[in-house]
Amino acid sequence: MIKGIVLSVVASVLFAVMYYYTSTLAPLDGEQVFGWRTLLTVPFLTLFMIFSADWRRVSETLRWVKQRPRRLLFLPLSSALLGVQLWLFLWAPLHGKALEVSLGYFLLPLTMVLAGRVIFRDRLSLLQKLAVGCAIIGVGNELYQVGGVSWATLVVALGYPVYFILRRHFGTDNLGGLWCELALMLPVAGWFAFGGNGPQAALATHPLLYVQIPLLGILSASALVCYILASRLLPFSLFGLLSYVEPVLLVVVALLLGESIGRDEWLTYVPIWLAVLLLVSEGVRHLLRRRQNQ
Repeated sequence: MIKGIVLSVVASVLFAVMYYYTSTLAPLDGEQVFGWRTLLTVPFLTLFMIFSADWRRVSETLRWVKQRPRRLLFLPLSSALLGVQLWLFLWAPLHGKALEVSLGYFLLPLTMVLAGRVIFRDRLSLLQKLAVGCAIIGVGNELYQVGGVSWATLVVALGYPVYFILRRHFGTDNLGGLWCELALMLPVAGWFAFGGNGPQAALATHPLLYVQIPLLGILSASALVCYILASRLLPFSLFGLLSYVEPVLLVVVALLLGESIGRDEWLTYVPIWLAVLLLVSEGVRHLLRRRQNQ
């Protein structure tokens, strides 16, 4: 569990770094950044899987499909669910939807905790219950301030739980399943990256992109690997609660980019930060208990 917690936090940090990093990739737009991110994530992820002996997972996934060809319909579905999330994460800040998407990430852990309780019968410790209570206060205030739930919010808050539930149900919640999902995105990613005017004009005027774009692939692959590994090491509810780390870090990124938190928004962020502290306390207590039992 401690390894899963560490991987989840590292993934959140890397996603936050990438969130800031994409703002430096102008004049590329959100679709182009999504395309390059996907095209470069696959080879970096492939190298990681070869060196970590996880490449066999791809063969296992393909054999799983071959046993029942009807399962071939599942992989495009899960690939589409993941692709929409990856695209929305990069598209929203460039199209005035950043607040709506961030609200979705605030709601996501609650919807995942609810799914864990209802579908997987996960149990929550006292500190985890207190963390959920604090999160409900923060998210409730955010809903009150915004005044409604947009389509972008619902895509994040409801799409990710469906994605992880399907992957766990069909047994593809591993790096092999992730690789197959990303591979299925390659045609769309290539169209985004090279369609229209292509990257030639941007590269000609901004040669630093020759270095920045590959680094984007490294960040993306590392974040996704940590995130997927954490999802299979942690109970579903705890994995959902740890998802609060990412939106908190995205707030830090927004502050670094010059945004500010309004007076009415503190009742959103303070309870959520308190929820994160409670989860950290839970992890520390679990680690101390394990050391005492050794």
